[in-house]
Amino acid sequence: MTFHLTKSRYMAGLQCPRRLWLLVHEPPPDEAPAPGTPLDIGQEIGRKAHLLFPGGVAITEEPWQHDQAAARTSALMANPGVPAIFQAAFEFDGIRIRVDVLERLASGGWGLREVKSSGRLKDHHIDDIAVQAYVLRGAGLDLRSIELLHVNTAYVRGANGIIWPDYFAQLDVGEAVAVALADLPDRLPALRQCLNGATLPDADPGAQCNNPYGCEFWDRCTQDRPSDWIAYMPRLTQVQADNLKALGIEAISAIPPDFPLTARQSVIRDAIATGRAVVAPDLARLLRVYGPPACYLDFEAMMPPIPLYAGTRPYQTIPFQWSLHTLSGDGALHHRAFLADGDGDPRRAFAETLIEALSGTDVPVIVYSAYEQTRLKELAAAFPDLRDPLAAVIARLKDLLPVVRGAVYVPAAGFSNSIKSVGPALCTGFTYDDLDEIVDGMAAAAAFLQLASGSLTDVAEIDRLRVALLRYCHHDTLAMVELHRALMRLADKSG
Repeated sequence: MTFHLTKSRYMAGLQCPRRLWLLVHEPPPDEAPAPGTPLDIGQEIGRKAHLLFPGGVAITEEPWQHDQAAARTSALMANPGVPAIFQAAFEFDGIRIRVDVLERLASGGWGLREVKSSGRLKDHHIDDIAVQAYVLRGAGLDLRSIELLHVNTAYVRGANGIIWPDYFAQLDVGEAVAVALADLPDRLPALRQCLNGATLPDADPGAQCNNPYGCEFWDRCTQDRPSDWIAYMPRLTQVQADNLKALGIEAISAIPPDFPLTARQSVIRDAIATGRAVVAPDLARLLRVYGPPACYLDFEAMMPPIPLYAGTRPYQTIPFQWSLHTLSGDGALHHRAFLADGDGDPRRAFAETLIEALSGTDVPVIVYSAYEQTRLKELAAAFPDLRDPLAAVIARLKDLLPVVRGAVYVPAAGFSNSIKSVGPALCTGFTYDDLDEIVDGMAAAAAFLQLASGSLTDVAEIDRLRVALLRYCHHDTLAMVELHRALMRLADKSG
């Protein structure tokens, strides 16, 4: 059996030959994209782009119905009353494609319109469009115009909804595509040989595994690597990696003492080699400004690709939830929370309830990254009348992440300083494994976007998501409480 190329296979092959081969010979399960995921967002924005071409007709045949889709495309092209075709199907030189929008030009000929959900042109977009242009011209189309339609992140939604021609930016990419087309035919033989090869090709994991897309086969390709593989070493330079490879060293624990590493990298190597945590002698001094008593604060926010509220832009960060644990000097722990109802712009209520919750005290407000500070500054800019009380909150913020990053390394945390890694590693019995619905910030954002966009109508489902959101955010601030306590215990031991 001989396999054909498609646009997605062509792009996979440019990224890595193993990815191309595995996508065809050992494909992952074909599942509908979950709400709020990049693929789901891309499909929704693609559908909205159709509104720019009134009267356009969609090819609805499934990908495996290529012959029927191509025949339908040909019939629509022959009808001068059809101004545009969505998901137009073509084949040339063993390559099958679907075109987001094929526009019939008033001056004659056709225009290729590729729709992307990103806010700008990216390098790999040109290769994506070039393979389509190659097939269209090879199939005999008079292709006169090539444009990218991407999200205009400067667009601000008005009071009366989205103006779609303003929401999209149209960019002529004809010249860039012409440059890419010059090299495209020479790439095809190697891609076809890989695609139709009997065995999985060799390729070392590297930078290509996440560029331009995260590879779904990462676990498969790294399953034989050591648990402390040198690729996990933070800030490892290419020169360091090449030198270690030349020495035949794959494990961090095997890096020789005289090999040039940064101070932080040396700490990590030594901790992994000995299996013991490394604690800086000045940890107690660093912790003095953190209390207790102290508050522990975490935000959740969404970035709707299609703005939901007047005055907001595509992909603007909209905070919708906060969790606040308060630890008193006598060890008593209290919790407060806010979760927007989803019926309107949540930002003002978010800010006002947080100001009220933190009023009447000046104890440190512990966070774990600069994320909360950034969001608070944005809220102060959006609501000038709240600027002073929000500035007072900002002045109380104490970020615990730099302490963890600079003064502690625990092998059980792996190679991450995230609260989800460091918390369970330092706090016996504390885990994130009991969160079965919403387990990270991306899932939280996707869940609230469903609530805010009105895509959910089932009351039980709405209630279930709200409970899961509250539970997740509560868990993150509780993790900070436990981590702070664990750090204080380490400081006492090292002192």
